[in-house]
Amino acid sequence: MKVQKFSPEINKVYFIQKHTLIHILSGTGSIQVDFKNYQDWQQKAIFLEKGQYIKFLSDEFIVRKIEFSDDQKFYNNEVRVLFKHLISLGYIDLMECEDCQAFLSESMLETNSSDIIDISSKQWYWQNPFQANKEEYQVIFDTKDIIDKQFSNHLTNTELVDLINQKGYNAQTIVKNKIGLSIKNLMSAKRLIESQKEIAFTEKTIQEISYELGFKDTAYFNRVFKKSTGQTPKQFRENFDYKNRDLFTQNIIELLKKHHTQEKSLEFYADKVNLSVKALSKKVRAKMNTSLGQLIRLELINTAKLMLIDGENINAIAHQLGFEEANHFSTFFKHYSGTTPSDFKSKKYNS
Repeated sequence: MKVQKFSPEINKVYFIQKHTLIHILSGTGSIQVDFKNYQDWQQKAIFLEKGQYIKFLSDEFIVRKIEFSDDQKFYNNEVRVLFKHLISLGYIDLMECEDCQAFLSESMLETNSSDIIDISSKQWYWQNPFQANKEEYQVIFDTKDIIDKQFSNHLTNTELVDLINQKGYNAQTIVKNKIGLSIKNLMSAKRLIESQKEIAFTEKTIQEISYELGFKDTAYFNRVFKKSTGQTPKQFRENFDYKNRDLFTQNIIELLKKHHTQEKSLEFYADKVNLSVKALSKKVRAKMNTSLGQLIRLELINTAKLMLIDGENINAIAHQLGFEEANHFSTFFKHYSGTTPSDFKSKKYNS
């Protein structure tokens, strides 16, 4: 087990070379994993597998990274649930797992690495994110294993389902009922992520990438990619800007941190960067894979959480964040965080 504590550079791509646990100790803002942005990472242990990447869209983070060396353990049926992501991140909610919190405390970093994996696996099943039993989870993750191996072969949906169902169960129904996506959807999502990685991180031609992913027609690949991302492969490569990391992202985040409590209009930020609202919104979407409105809301929620943790009165928080009424703030907070300010405060203090 290798433990590293560091302050990641803003917008830098950190490739995951070994099965890894990411514990964000402090900071505010979004993280990005495999081209998806996540805001709700606080108080969570995030598990990433080899081949993924993580990027921090703020320069305030302090992160603990724990790399595990026993690769074989992660292909165990009980353990793979942590790392083999389906529709979101694999994580453990530390507010609901005292043993996990204890392991990640400063005094216990020399503990056997298998301990945190075993504890987390049990916790994951207890959290039960897809409301399935263990047998159903094995069907779902067997399906994901096959998709990860077959995504470039362009099997028809029938061929893929037949391959999965050779094990004697109706995977199509279980997957659809439990995670709300068809096997075809999962296959398409896997193929999209892999195509994005090839476009963003290699210098291969678009034609090479399309052929490697099983597309015989590059023009068709371009159409499929644009329909999924809103950008052509060429535009996606230019906007992701893997090597140069221009300052646009950092400048937008700094503006939001400075002004979000008082300024919530898109026009204000567009004026600050000398762009029209439409041009700024389009550039934010292309560069950061999210909307400007979502970034503003994220800053407000993060600030509110910090103030609640510090024990500030809900009425005072509402006023400081520019809400006319405390109930308006409470409604906003619950809508975007999933809990009321009072419940968040109570859970935090009782965790």
